[in-house]
Amino acid sequence: MAAALCERPFSAVIDRRYNPMQRFLIITANCALLALLLIGLPAATHAQWGDWQIASISTGRRLLFWGLASAMAGNILVGHTVVKGRKGKILCWEWAAVFAGLLLACWGFTRHYFNFDWLKQMLLWLQNHF
Repeated sequence: MAAALCERPFSAVIDRRYNPMQRFLIITANCALLALLLIGLPAATHAQWGDWQIASISTGRRLLFWGLASAMAGNILVGHTVVKGRKGKILCWEWAAVFAGLLLACWGFTRHYFNFDWLKQMLLWLQNHF
């Protein structure tokens, strides 16, 4: 067994295409983009100056929708073109799935498929009974 390990070249043991720095950059860029879209964008569009609001609610939703769509498309594009290793491609596809899920939730919320009337009713019931 030891002789078989010594006969194999070093490149066969280690996958040269895996780059931990690339993984770090993919995760960092996507987390920063996620924070920008989910925290920074609503804060910027809901800012007020006196009685004047910077942007309307529909503009904020449109910016969030297109931001999530472009982040999903960017992850798919980077996964196909830039990233060469299998692990990096899987990571890009996972982030694309996260942004696609958020995009689907955003779309469903703006189309009123998700509502929280059930939560309001449950909390009112709890308040009345306890």
